[in-house]
Amino acid sequence: MKWTRDAWIRWGTVLTIAVAILAPFLSGNMFLLNLLCLMLIFIIFSSAWNLLAYSGQGSLGHAAFFGIGAYASTLIAVSLGITPYISLFLGAAVAAFIGILIGLTCVRLKEWFLAMVTFGFAIIVQTLTVSILVPFTGGWDGISSPRLLSPSIPGYQLIEYYSILLITIASIVFIWYIMRSRIGLAFSAIRENELEARASGIDPVRYRLLAFAMSAFIAGVAGALQIHHIGYITPEIYGVDLSFWPITYVIFGGLGTLAGPVVGTVVLTIIWEGLKMADITFARYVIVGILLILVIIFLPKGLVSLPERIHAWRESRKKPPAPKTSGK
Repeated sequence: MKWTRDAWIRWGTVLTIAVAILAPFLSGNMFLLNLLCLMLIFIIFSSAWNLLAYSGQGSLGHAAFFGIGAYASTLIAVSLGITPYISLFLGAAVAAFIGILIGLTCVRLKEWFLAMVTFGFAIIVQTLTVSILVPFTGGWDGISSPRLLSPSIPGYQLIEYYSILLITIASIVFIWYIMRSRIGLAFSAIRENELEARASGIDPVRYRLLAFAMSAFIAGVAGALQIHHIGYITPEIYGVDLSFWPITYVIFGGLGTLAGPVVGTVVLTIIWEGLKMADITFARYVIVGILLILVIIFLPKGLVSLPERIHAWRESRKKPPAPKTSGK
């Protein structure tokens, strides 16, 4: 039986979901379950950044929307007394609204100029959090955040894990639908050639603003999930590292692909935690940096392109060598 690319994708998706469903039962270790929850959250966050990049835009400060969604969800849940299952989407809506405001001011900028603006915005938001907004945010000390589920509920860890898994799958399905829709075609056209897209009747400003809003919303969902999972929030959520991790995951897995953020997050998390278990601390950054450089050089389309590269190499090995011609 010859497997087609669509068959690989279909069965790979089914296998991935099956493993995610069964993973908590493979080990009763609570550390592993917590790690799986955080991995799923960063899959959502990385997918949000990837959606923005798919529209031809870059962000070096996406932690701003990650943190805004988290803080907004926490404050809404506490002040209104509602469940985090509702407040996390309201907090994400706040992040999307802020994303629209940022987009309105700088969506006409080129990719890396926009990226620097978002980087500066993340620093500004963190500064406001520890200064003007201290009565609400608690400053550097942070504030408690309602847990997604009360620890008094029997088996709350498993319920929480499957809740996060469901939201992760829903986020990926939503992004898949957007990429395959007319909106996704518009994003792709703008990314490839803005002038031709404009000539075809596509308004780049409108669609870039839409991409910014959707990406900020999904990032806000991820931030709110992480904080409600941990139960505490501090301004460190706006840290530079949290802005660069989704970029690293996406480039490592495959920029502009649906599976890239998933593959990159899972593989790098396993490597990172494996090095940590081996008592390798600061050298982890060097090792991950070297791996990222190797992927960019030898697999510029990310790890998702590895099966195709292997298939192409095997096919080239099967071809008979070209006959030698002797000149007279």
